[in-house]
Amino acid sequence: MAQYQPDGFLSCAGVSHTSPKPTDEKLDFSKRLRLALKRSHKPVDGAAELALQFNLRHSKDSITAQSAHKWLTGKARPTADKIDTLANWLNVSAHWLRYGSPNDVKPKQPASPWRTKSQVEKEVSLSEAETKLIAEFRRLSTHQRHLIAELTEQLSVEQEIWPVQD
Repeated sequence: MAQYQPDGFLSCAGVSHTSPKPTDEKLDFSKRLRLALKRSHKPVDGAAELALQFNLRHSKDSITAQSAHKWLTGKARPTADKIDTLANWLNVSAHWLRYGSPNDVKPKQPASPWRTKSQVEKEVSLSEAETKLIAEFRRLSTHQRHLIAELTEQLSVEQEIWPVQD
């Protein structure tokens, strides 16, 4: 009889197995997929509906609800052709769905950890319009501030998914 051990291992007839744990890459994909699904024209509720809608659009091998569940929970990431199908369906770029925005990439090592005083001042200095905007924001109620923060986040995400073409 199989028994779960306190260390997360499954013991069965003297053999131990670990359940697959999501990696950061798979979890990040899962977050982007859930965001794209949430913003889609027809919201998708659950893995079964995701599998059904995906299979209607993907001309090659179909997926199961279990596979869709793994995508949604960060336990698996689909192959490139499946990501392309998801991206076309959800009207997002395949690159964004697969890797995230370039801003999501963390630099390996900064060129120099030291910055000059003028570099720091330039980074933190605000324009007159920015200073005025912050002053107006501070006069808002807590609820209004929350609404503005939510709107700003949505606009920022929208720019990542659908970059403005200048």
